[in-house]
Amino acid sequence: MQPLEQHNQRIANMTFASVYPMYLQKIERKGRTKEELNTVINWLTGYDDANLEVLIAEKITFQTFFERAKLNPNAHLITGTICGYRVEDIENELTQKVRYLDKLVDELAKGKKMEKILR
Repeated sequence: MQPLEQHNQRIANMTFASVYPMYLQKIERKGRTKEELNTVINWLTGYDDANLEVLIAEKITFQTFFERAKLNPNAHLITGTICGYRVEDIENELTQKVRYLDKLVDELAKGKKMEKILR
């Protein structure tokens, strides 16, 4: 099942700053920390904590967020289902990257060990 182009465009135009607090809320409810969340994001994107703060302040879109990122070479090892889609089967490159991030956050919230999350 592939998302519609309209869905892909909506994801591309969402701001990272609008989603980051939701990621943080999700993992903190499960006893995880902001530092762990940032570690996961940093692993996937190559950003450091200072970069994340700047990107949040700039309110950049996911399109720009991932254009500037240096995706981890092991990102293709992220597999499984998120939001009803198998991440490894998503054809739209940007949507797949966003779903990689969603999947990592989900794994963090589910209590998975950091060594397993960071593949």
